[in-house]
Amino acid sequence: MGTFAVVNAYIKQAMLILMPVAGIMMVFYSGYQLWKDLRGAERKKIRERLREDASRKKAKKAELSITKQKAEQSIFAQILGKISITKKLEQWIQQANLNLEATQFLMWIGAAMMIFLVGGLLLKMSIAVIIAIVVSTGFLPIVVVKFLAKRRMNILVNQLPDVFELITQALRAGHSLASGIQLVGQQLPDPAGTEFARVFYEQNLGIKIEEALSNFADRTDQLDIRFFVTAVLIQRQTGGDLAEVLDKIGAVIRDRIQILGQVKALTAEGRLSGWVLAIMPFFVFFLAWMMNPDYAGVLLYEQRGHYLLGGALFFEIVGLLMIKKIVNIKV
Repeated sequence: MGTFAVVNAYIKQAMLILMPVAGIMMVFYSGYQLWKDLRGAERKKIRERLREDASRKKAKKAELSITKQKAEQSIFAQILGKISITKKLEQWIQQANLNLEATQFLMWIGAAMMIFLVGGLLLKMSIAVIIAIVVSTGFLPIVVVKFLAKRRMNILVNQLPDVFELITQALRAGHSLASGIQLVGQQLPDPAGTEFARVFYEQNLGIKIEEALSNFADRTDQLDIRFFVTAVLIQRQTGGDLAEVLDKIGAVIRDRIQILGQVKALTAEGRLSGWVLAIMPFFVFFLAWMMNPDYAGVLLYEQRGHYLLGGALFFEIVGLLMIKKIVNIKV
């Protein structure tokens, strides 16, 4: 019995060390994979250009993204796939052009949250700290994916005037709309080149070009792209000069981009004030901790301090959301 107790004690001690380490390694591995995907895409694109086969590689990638069949999933993954947040996350992953699946990504996040929860309980950490770590583990990866998706879609919108100009030149030279879309996929960099290459190979594999463009609009969920798709659909039903329509849409988008830049310049002071107000409380707390640890420690070690700290964080988040609402002007 004594030997069993000693072995059990060693097992518990090993779990106390390995569980948090495994959770931290999983989080860093997920971040490394995201970083590797982003850096690897840029390096791969340079190598492809040097080998003069970028268009062939892009075509192969677009075809694989279309014809890729989902592997047999577990029951848990199938349940996750029916949740609305999973569908939204899948759209963000496609917009960010990440080699991930939403269900698998959520399962990784859930596993990391369980590891941190068990590790925190075994280490006898404060309940508030455990909750903060677990919530951050579940929240931050989704925020990162949404940020990457938003940044890539902003780049795509800024590329649209060049896209429309290239398609217009192709149409006036006597090419079809599909040939113009193929030209955009070959000549322009990601994200415009990748997205329009996918549209071309969707219709090349048998999908109607109208449906391929509608899928493109749903996948990107951008107003300017919906303008373009609506114009193309109307022109294919009623006829007309599509090149002239695309010229006008391109001019409107250029004006919107210019106005949006002016708005960002005018609201820069408000956005900077928001960041200052977000960072200042932590800076002041750090200074108070350095000067008088007993005074600042009330927020961390006493129950009333926990209440005050929670209230302060809540009102700070509310203030940041209000500032963001004020400076976020739609154009």
